[in-house]
Amino acid sequence: MKKIFFLLLIAFIFTACGDSCYNAPQPIVFKFVDSNGENLIANGTLTTYSVQDENNVNVQLTKTSDNMVILENVGTYNGTKNYTFYSNIKNLDFSIQSSEFKGGCDGYQINKLTFTGIDIDVTDDKGYYKIILK
Repeated sequence: MKKIFFLLLIAFIFTACGDSCYNAPQPIVFKFVDSNGENLIANGTLTTYSVQDENNVNVQLTKTSDNMVILENVGTYNGTKNYTFYSNIKNLDFSIQSSEFKGGCDGYQINKLTFTGIDIDVTDDKGYYKIILK
């Protein structure tokens, strides 16, 4: 009986150690403001917006309670992917470079976010990207 219990205990330990973990990329959050720093979603200027990847697939967006936009499920790949932000004010092109997470768990990390185009002013401000639409 002790041998059976011991074998079951060993089997349980080895199967429990096999659990895998996953690290999702850090979220990308945009805050859209005018040249005076006023939030364009909060003041009703930015009313429609969407994001598509280079294959014309829509990216899920979530508006936060403080009128910022979270890009959902981006950066889960190795390499660089191009995106376009469409809005009633201006369209923006940007790319996200990501890679596999190297920390013992499966997952991805976003290495670089690059905006392209003219008349775009972007700052990385305490966990979100402040984008001034002129």
